[in-house]
Amino acid sequence: MAYHPRAPNSDENDSNRRLYNPYQDLQVPTQMLYKLPTSPEFLFPEESHAQRRSWGENLTYYTGIGYLGGSSAGAAKGFLSGVKSIEPTDTLKLKINRVLNGSGHAGRQLGNRCGVIGLLYAGLESGMVLVRDTDDVINSVVAGLGTGALYKAASGPRSAAVAGAIGGVLVGLAVTGKQALKRYVPI
Repeated sequence: MAYHPRAPNSDENDSNRRLYNPYQDLQVPTQMLYKLPTSPEFLFPEESHAQRRSWGENLTYYTGIGYLGGSSAGAAKGFLSGVKSIEPTDTLKLKINRVLNGSGHAGRQLGNRCGVIGLLYAGLESGMVLVRDTDDVINSVVAGLGTGALYKAASGPRSAAVAGAIGGVLVGLAVTGKQALKRYVPI
């Protein structure tokens, strides 16, 4: 049987054809098919009672944010050092090579450092929540203190104490800023 194309405005009788409806055999009204829940769904009921991320989500989040932020800042720093190291006799390929090498080297170093700091912080904060069985500002500040102290522990006790104090103050300022932002900025 040969195929005979028809014009879209054909006057032939189309009574033996119908439009395809993929929902015709379903006994559900089509308006109800795509009603999605507005709140998160949980596999276990215990998860619905928690008002914070799990320790694994925290670990992934803080490590990833630390690595991404550190890599970006390190790449910018390396870009500047690469541009400064360009000599007047360099060809275009050599100039591009210097900039890319500087960006990659500094980005990798700072990204790894910040990722490790995020990893330590997430682990200590989740540990504090587990031990104290409450989620408040004290957990965050103590986790900042511990992160700074652990990160600089190999440099000696004095460096560890200073780094711990800096970490605790930075986290305290961040938590205070977040609370002030929630209070005074309508979002």
